[in-house]
Amino acid sequence: MSDTEVAVNGNRSVERLASENPQPADAQRPVPAGTNPFPQPTRDINDLFHPPKDLAIMRQRLFEVGDKIELRVDEFERYWPYIDNVWVRQHRAGTDKTGKYTTDYYACRLQRPTYTPKDVDKPRPEGKPTRKKQIREGGTCQMRVKTIRYNGGYSGYTITQVGDQTQHSHDLEHMDKIKRTTVLMDIARSEVMKGYMPASVFTVMSENADTLDEAGGRYLSRNDIRNASQAWRQVHREPLRVHEGYKYDHGNGIVRHDDTAPAHLANGRGHFADSATNGHLAAPPNSLRFPEESRGFLEHYLPSKNLVADENGFPHVTLTYATSMDSCLALAPGIQTIISGPQSKAMTHYLRSRHDAILIGVGTATADDPALNCRLEGVGGYGGVGWEGQPRPVVIDPGARWVLTPRSKVLTTVQEGKGKGPWVIIAPGFAMDPVRLEMLKHYGGKYLGLTDFDKRWRLRWEAILKALVAEGIKSVMIEGGGMIINDLLQPEHAHFVSSVIVTKAPRYLGRGGVMVSPAMRQDHSGKPQPAVEFKDVRWHPLGEDVMMCGRIKSNEEVSGRVPT
Repeated sequence: MSDTEVAVNGNRSVERLASENPQPADAQRPVPAGTNPFPQPTRDINDLFHPPKDLAIMRQRLFEVGDKIELRVDEFERYWPYIDNVWVRQHRAGTDKTGKYTTDYYACRLQRPTYTPKDVDKPRPEGKPTRKKQIREGGTCQMRVKTIRYNGGYSGYTITQVGDQTQHSHDLEHMDKIKRTTVLMDIARSEVMKGYMPASVFTVMSENADTLDEAGGRYLSRNDIRNASQAWRQVHREPLRVHEGYKYDHGNGIVRHDDTAPAHLANGRGHFADSATNGHLAAPPNSLRFPEESRGFLEHYLPSKNLVADENGFPHVTLTYATSMDSCLALAPGIQTIISGPQSKAMTHYLRSRHDAILIGVGTATADDPALNCRLEGVGGYGGVGWEGQPRPVVIDPGARWVLTPRSKVLTTVQEGKGKGPWVIIAPGFAMDPVRLEMLKHYGGKYLGLTDFDKRWRLRWEAILKALVAEGIKSVMIEGGGMIINDLLQPEHAHFVSSVIVTKAPRYLGRGGVMVSPAMRQDHSGKPQPAVEFKDVRWHPLGEDVMMCGRIKSNEEVSGRVPT
């Protein structure tokens, strides 16, 4: 780069920086009228000092891609440029026949062959300096991923591993050392294009080492700043200056004034940067909060975060519901009834965030028109990333009776990016309306057909739960309605239930309500026995309500043949 004029306290002084090679005036290239060969960068210094939420965590996740990652389009476009020093797009598989799915394949940058500079470099254009080429490392990592963008009832990206290699042969810091991200180079270019000298840009970007490190800039150098802006400086020869609040100190380079606010605190429009512009999504007003002290009480009854299906191939099943003092779920069949208080509602949504799926019957789906999502603050759609913490809605509808429309709450939450598309479990022999089928697929849902029935011609729980495991579901929260709850509490089905969490509200609904009351059992002599007994029981108050957590005793435990 050419000699640089540095403005200090209103006076012009010329300071020749040895590393900035002077360029002759005729090195300027003519720019055709009406064209802009240097479009304005999309980022500036504010993007560095107000980074996206949990940037370091997201960079590591996008580097490893250990599990499937789902992001909204704006989130993908926000985070992916911070990791593009690792992933290089190999090819685009294209869009499927529906036009909704677009697939791209990426490989680790170190998959490409090692580059060794030639002894004799080809001639450079007049006025351009000779490039100092180095050996480029390669051929050491074969890790690959694919991204699938879906554009339908919602828009989002799914990122998964492909190929045999499941881990990088290096860490993320190694990639940050050998290659800079698009974001860092774009920020550097934008600052130089504002008229700031590279040394000043480097000083400002390096002022907060932790923030720069999170963005992948631990090894950022002055040369990176010069390289990012070199093409622009070949045309624009105007004198450069230091940032406001900084000065050139002979022998120490660019330093900050002690009594002046740093320039990077203000954005390019002359006012202080608003943290709302950095991509952080504030939680909606209807978000719910559940206190940490109550979460610990529940942990013993919830699926572990590293859960796998049990030895029989079943998921963790949590049966949970709220009842009145007379064990009623609703005032009458088909009537939506609010029973528990706000603390219990927040607890329910916390439970949803800890399960892969939430399951109800078609009667509850029809009567309540539920959203079947999680509104806990911090999950996807409520201040979190992607759809993390959002359960997959599952509706048992053997007769395909559930009528879905775009105005159904479960689908409007999908459109808003606050929930997932529902899966509907049906029995064969029921002709599906092609329009309903296509609409469900449009919103990311699908139908699962099962053919395994019990002696009462109901879909068997074993088949339902194993079908969900086959779809990647490891934990299921079952909320109702009354028929499903009573059925799972029967002795022949109780072994499918891993834990039970019941909220009891201080009110009676009265006769005629929808009750939780499984059929009474009898011993071998015909003597009546309690329908269900619990073990490992704990009680916990939630406002005016009280919560019971426990596990169902097996037949052997109830009879006394097995110690509880």
